[in-house]
Amino acid sequence: MSKFDRRAVAARGTRTRRAVVVRLAAALAAVTAAAAVGTALPGLQASAATGTVTGYATANGGTTGGAGGQTVRATTGTAIHQALCNRASSSTPITIQVEGTINHGNTAKVSGGSCNTAAGVIELKQISNVTIVGVGGGAVFDQLGIHIREASNIIIQNVTVRNVKKSGSPTSNGGDAIGMESDVRNVWVDHVTLEASGGESEGFDGLFDMKDNVQYVTLSYSVLRNSGRGGLIGSSESDRSNGYVTFHHNLYENIDSRTPLLRGGIAHIYDNHYVNLHESGINSRAGGRAKVENNYFEDSKDVLGTFYTSEAGYWQVAGNIFDNVTWSSPGSENNPAGPNVQSNTSVSVPYSYSLDTASCVPDVVRRTAGANTGLQVSNGSCTPQSPTASPTSSPTSTPTTTPTSSPGGTNLSIGAGSDGSSKASGTSYGNVRDGDLSTYWSPSGSTGDISIKWGSATTVSRVVIREAAGSSGAIGSWQLLNGGTGAVLKSGSGAGTITFTATSLTKITFRITGASGTPKVAEFETYAS
Repeated sequence: MSKFDRRAVAARGTRTRRAVVVRLAAALAAVTAAAAVGTALPGLQASAATGTVTGYATANGGTTGGAGGQTVRATTGTAIHQALCNRASSSTPITIQVEGTINHGNTAKVSGGSCNTAAGVIELKQISNVTIVGVGGGAVFDQLGIHIREASNIIIQNVTVRNVKKSGSPTSNGGDAIGMESDVRNVWVDHVTLEASGGESEGFDGLFDMKDNVQYVTLSYSVLRNSGRGGLIGSSESDRSNGYVTFHHNLYENIDSRTPLLRGGIAHIYDNHYVNLHESGINSRAGGRAKVENNYFEDSKDVLGTFYTSEAGYWQVAGNIFDNVTWSSPGSENNPAGPNVQSNTSVSVPYSYSLDTASCVPDVVRRTAGANTGLQVSNGSCTPQSPTASPTSSPTSTPTTTPTSSPGGTNLSIGAGSDGSSKASGTSYGNVRDGDLSTYWSPSGSTGDISIKWGSATTVSRVVIREAAGSSGAIGSWQLLNGGTGAVLKSGSGAGTITFTATSLTKITFRITGASGTPKVAEFETYAS
């Protein structure tokens, strides 16, 4: 179990929870004149996109991605690069629908006059007008990052990017799940899941980084978890050319710091759910200004302030809830905003938006954020709804389950091993292979992995997932993976019997990517036929 798994379990299982809920007043007065100086933005315009683009990505002419261009399907990283390189020019609009697992083995460099790609990373370099959207059973970028450089008008939607490393093997994208740098404009990242399996010492870096003049970006309805670093805006105290970034309806879970780290520039941060931030959260410094409203901070430390520097940042706060949040003492390089959180600047944003009240943010985010959640959004009244516009080809996940009657043969899970992602307090990985329907495993949140593993290669072609009594129907979308290679064997929704092409493997993983309520897996049965 990594330090991140241990921390998440400890935060829920051993702490005495205090129902401390502090609601902030609407913008408080203390305004630093130098920090309150705004910067004029270009006019806004409506934009046709997959769903409805929001936030700062609507500025500077709007973000439309590949709207109006050709739509192509890709199941490998090489195919994504080929689609970019086969365009008439580097600015010809294109929508690339991605399905399956993209990894180092299927991502090669492709050359052409309309692209500049590299092996081992999805390279959106010196291009514009591109949409990448996950469809069908879902798109997973496994240990392989997405790099946006000298590019504009980019949409990334409904994909998972996981376990990208900057050290160890294999490495990709400097360790960032999604990284933007060098004169990037107008990027909308929506309904994605970005996750790592540790911090810098384990080889990972940031989940969502912007540096060297990146502006007009929105990150919405996404999940960022299990990482040392959530993301940064500005790579150093002197890199202050980035900004105009909106973060809304995202889940940050089991993160050490940088949710985000803001150096200079402006960020608008609203209706996000922060859970288990271990060291610090929103770190506004070096003149950065953050408008922070209607967020729900839970079981965390130092969720807002200026940290690790003497160069001050600023914040305007309203409507946030602090639930079991602890604060450190101020110091020469440590200026937490709490416990008596007050505004010290004012920030105006040039677009309209609807705020959910902070008290309902955890539920709304749980039901809408991340890949494979049906692109659900909030209606501004704490209720999820379908997107107002559909992608060129709506992502679908055809149910592949049947009633949970047992297939013939031996349940290969009995006597095997098991592991998984962070588990809820009081549950065990071994409960899914003990033949006892009264015991179960639950993830620490609404999504997570549970695996069955063997000491030698074992052929499996059928799986039965049985939910615990009282939780029937909680499991929503899922992927069944070859735990050794990361290959997706099957995707679908709901518990039951899953059949697939017979595969020889040493580990099989059931990944819950969407749920209504708390999933409870009583048994994870595996069969040869």
